[in-house]
Amino acid sequence: MNANHDPALQRLIDQVLAARDARQPLDIRGGGTKDFYGGPRSGEPLELCELTGISSYEPSELVVTVRAGTPLAELEQALAEKGQCLPFEPPRFGSGSVGGMVAAGLSGPSRAAVGCVRDYVLGTTVLNGQGEVLTFGGQVMKNVAGYDVSRAYAGSMGVLGVILEVSLKVLPLAPTQATLGFEMAQAQALRWLNGLTRQPLPVNASCWHDGRLLLRLRGAQAAVEAACRQLGGERLEGELAAATWLGLRDQQHGFFASARTAAARLWRLSVPAVTPALALPGETLIEWGGAQRWLRSDAPAPELRRAAALAGGHATLFQGKVAGDSVFTPLDATQMRLQQQLKKAFDPHGLFNRGRLYPEF
Repeated sequence: MNANHDPALQRLIDQVLAARDARQPLDIRGGGTKDFYGGPRSGEPLELCELTGISSYEPSELVVTVRAGTPLAELEQALAEKGQCLPFEPPRFGSGSVGGMVAAGLSGPSRAAVGCVRDYVLGTTVLNGQGEVLTFGGQVMKNVAGYDVSRAYAGSMGVLGVILEVSLKVLPLAPTQATLGFEMAQAQALRWLNGLTRQPLPVNASCWHDGRLLLRLRGAQAAVEAACRQLGGERLEGELAAATWLGLRDQQHGFFASARTAAARLWRLSVPAVTPALALPGETLIEWGGAQRWLRSDAPAPELRRAAALAGGHATLFQGKVAGDSVFTPLDATQMRLQQQLKKAFDPHGLFNRGRLYPEF
């Protein structure tokens, strides 16, 4: 990206330089769809809405390079026209942007089967706290110098700098899919899901809620049909199945809709998939074969985080934070020091998204 020929980029550079000189914090803004997630927003808005467009797309190479302000829906439409997709199914929350997708690092129902956002980032172009445009990684898998630096921006909540452009690996759409429903209690569902991982089945996604387990199968038609015959259950019709998984992906499922109106807060617990049912108060929805457990609960944060830690995982306060809450699990001294060093390397004056990831930076 060249600022000399890109007025939108030059405006961003000028604003960052002015903020650096004035020590004025900046609030990176894309689609604004994830304001509820992470710590409180503060600082002068740094708008990316003009930084849009697909810079390059090579369907035969399974790679696309896109500017950060591009609506996620626009990118997915372009991919679908070529029979391809972002396989990790990032939540869109309405009009989310590609930069916000990477910065939030959230993945949808298929994450356990195909990987997360970070796994598909090949390269990034970013704007650091000194007003410098830096490029890491590449556009194809065989050209990935700086690959790990690019991945560091996935889930960084914007604290390292401004994602200007990102190169992503994409995959072909699955030729066939089917959704099966089963009635079973949570403990039974978890045991059954763990058993499925030891079988050569094309399980792409799972969801348990309120006594009902759903499995989505994806792959070659012969493999999907054979799995349906082996597993049994109730087969959901195409439109109903599609609406169900879309509702889970974009968190429009009834569980999440209730969470937005209920007094209890919404927690996201990440634990090993083999973890038995957790004895915690509240309503639960389970995804990713048991590894992601959504909990709507008014239990104290220390109780929930202690339970997640004992299981070998962690807990994130996804929605319902109030002043003084720690959204993400607090880091130990060593981890915090490493995070602060990384922050200082890319944003030495602490301009970007103060407090969005951790209150300490």
